[in-house]
Amino acid sequence: MNSCKVKLLIILIATIGLISCQSNPDKSTTISEQQNKAHQISKKYIIADLHVDVPYRLENKYADVTLATDGGDFDFPRAKLGGLNAPFMSIYTPAKIESEGGDSTIVANKLIDSVEAIVKQSPNKFALAYSTNQVKDNFSKGLISLPMGMENGSPIAGDLHNLQHFYDRGIRYITLSHSLSNHISDSSYDKARPAQGLTNFGKKLVVAMNKVGVMVDVSHISDLAFYDVMQHSQVPVIASHSSARHFTPGFERNMDDQMIKTMAEKGGVIFINFGSTFISQASLENYGAYKAAFDEFIKTNNLLEDSDEAKAFTKSYRKEKPFKYANLDDVLDHFDHVVKIAGIDHVGIGSDYDGVGDSLPTDLKDVSSYPNLIAGLLGRGYTEVDIEKILSGNLMRLWQKVEEFAANH
Repeated sequence: MNSCKVKLLIILIATIGLISCQSNPDKSTTISEQQNKAHQISKKYIIADLHVDVPYRLENKYADVTLATDGGDFDFPRAKLGGLNAPFMSIYTPAKIESEGGDSTIVANKLIDSVEAIVKQSPNKFALAYSTNQVKDNFSKGLISLPMGMENGSPIAGDLHNLQHFYDRGIRYITLSHSLSNHISDSSYDKARPAQGLTNFGKKLVVAMNKVGVMVDVSHISDLAFYDVMQHSQVPVIASHSSARHFTPGFERNMDDQMIKTMAEKGGVIFINFGSTFISQASLENYGAYKAAFDEFIKTNNLLEDSDEAKAFTKSYRKEKPFKYANLDDVLDHFDHVVKIAGIDHVGIGSDYDGVGDSLPTDLKDVSSYPNLIAGLLGRGYTEVDIEKILSGNLMRLWQKVEEFAANH
């Protein structure tokens, strides 16, 4: 082969190599670019999370979340790292309080006091937020807003005056029931469905919430109750921390496709719960098997759930059969599914941080993890405009409609 042919061959090989590099860029470089862009997006837009269970976590074991904490999923340093701007503080009252004749209204007021105390302690870090405009204003000042949602409507206690009272204290959504059916609504977790949907008071409450300006939250309620809400609410509603039942057939706590579509048709938004058992059927089945074995153990041995023997059983069981965690891709599948069946305008974030224990997916372990979610969305082809809607745009649009309706009624 003469020298000209050799030079031509070398040029040809180099050209092919260059084309190959351009058409198949280094994957690590692409991932790095996505991560950098995700970080930028997390600082550019308001990130709202519709369900963070900080107040009840602190009620059980106090920690100063204005500083870094060893436990839990939320504190100020991690929230700043993740770009979180508006975590809805869950004012959660256990269902057993009402069922056992206790006063959940007192408990709810105490939890609201604790949120106000966080803001009072660190006004240079946190601020209360009673409206969309306040969330925007706090964001412009570099403050983390702490809007509040009531998880379990039990504190309303059958009195519409309490609705106004809790609105005045900052409650901006109410999850109508929780793990048991109550005086407002049947629960998806409760086999007893006395109302077969909403109670008569529950129907009145939904109408009153519309007029006052409190978002109606359909997470936790039964399917029949959901359709009652859709019939009686004159404004869009939310599912503050639910996921798609498509991936967990038979798990009523999640929403099926028709419910998601029906809610979206009326302007509603589903905010995806990150808990592994909400996201992954394998994780749900894994937990179900453990729970059945645990319940049988404490029943057979006549033990309390928090006894040392019960804790030892859990430790031994999980050593042999570890919990199956979902991963980031599993979570992204839920976003994809909702967008596919209902559109980009009807999905958001409702992580349930501090509310699902040690069941959070890999890569989404606490409030510093939102950039991981954003990078995953970028990797699946979502545009920056799409992502802004997921982060807070869809919430703000819906919340403003609720505000406007209340202002005119």
